[in-house]
Amino acid sequence: MFGALISASHTSTLEQIPALVAEQAGRVGLRDVLIYLADLQQEVLSPLIAQPAPAGERESGEIGIEGTVAGRAFQHGRILPASARHPRRWWVPLVDGTDRLGVLRVTAPGADAETLRDMERLAGLVALLVVSKRPLSDTYARLVRRRRMSVSAEMEWRLMPQRTFATERLVVSAVMEPAYDVSGDVYDYAFEGRTAHLAIFDAMGHDTAAGLTANLAVTTLRNSRHEGHDLVRAARRIDEALTAQFGGERFATGVVATLDIPSGELAWVNCGHHPPVIVRRRSTIELEGDVAPPAGTGLHLPVTECRTQLQPGDRLLLYTDGITEARNRAGEEFGMDRFADFLIRHQADELPVPETLRRLIHHHLDYHEHRLRDDATVLLVEWPGTPYTRKEAEALTGVPEGSDPPPSRR
Repeated sequence: MFGALISASHTSTLEQIPALVAEQAGRVGLRDVLIYLADLQQEVLSPLIAQPAPAGERESGEIGIEGTVAGRAFQHGRILPASARHPRRWWVPLVDGTDRLGVLRVTAPGADAETLRDMERLAGLVALLVVSKRPLSDTYARLVRRRRMSVSAEMEWRLMPQRTFATERLVVSAVMEPAYDVSGDVYDYAFEGRTAHLAIFDAMGHDTAAGLTANLAVTTLRNSRHEGHDLVRAARRIDEALTAQFGGERFATGVVATLDIPSGELAWVNCGHHPPVIVRRRSTIELEGDVAPPAGTGLHLPVTECRTQLQPGDRLLLYTDGITEARNRAGEEFGMDRFADFLIRHQADELPVPETLRRLIHHHLDYHEHRLRDDATVLLVEWPGTPYTRKEAEALTGVPEGSDPPPSRR
């Protein structure tokens, strides 16, 4: 079944994937398979169909994430029965690696371990197929949007890596709002052997030029990494690129960092940005260090690399001022204390990291009555010290618990 599905997918569009999946899954008794994808703000799950509704209109058959069984399967990364009335219908998390895409609805003949394993693996393959097809699919872009998107936001979402990635040594997850109107915020991360590269930028302004500034900053950073430059050289090159392009009239604050994954040694350069913050047990630590001017000012002042040692279980936060400095109608800032307290309380709830951030950003939006005047972005890195077990990594990222392979029939 898997082989036939892979072979058929080579020359298929995203719109053809649901029919292929339903046809091939039926061969092994998995019937009525439907693919549901989460929207950009992770509020609803919409069925993958060939002609989605225009941006801003409700999709027929969409399911809310809050307060539904399908939503709980998505939030917690668990295979769940649909209801007592449909004991053979299941909701299966749709996860690309550790990045949450949506859920599958599957009708199965039973609930034994082998059937659950088949559903989990089918969902894993479907996620890979969706991700491989979506860059060329305008249908996907329309399906996951609930309203019109600005040109700047279009650039930013195309630029950034997936929102969640994990290994047995590290979990990285990010959120960004306002999702449809973000202009100058971007985050970035990548892996190179034992090193995790991390970055966040907040470009000046709230227009298309801010998006161009952020785009140039991230692209220059990536080029510097690929050329083997250290953090100081990378920061200088970003400053030079922005100054050359905008003549000192456009700049971006930011933090570029590396984490030595086995040892937990963190190095960073701060270009006029809020310092990194560590959430350690039930307290927060703002990392002190020299601060260079924002990139793009062309001042050519010294740039200093700072270093610190993480402790097992630390959560590292890189964020933009739209999180902490945004004020509600009463003029009250969201603030670092409220920000950190939310993360600490939900860490105790043992929610998956991406679900914690999803709830954080929705709490932030509610606090400001969905009227954000600035971009709000968070990049969170969790470092365990000693490697996670597979089940620990799955629980942290909302991946369905893996099943042991069936015994050999030889």
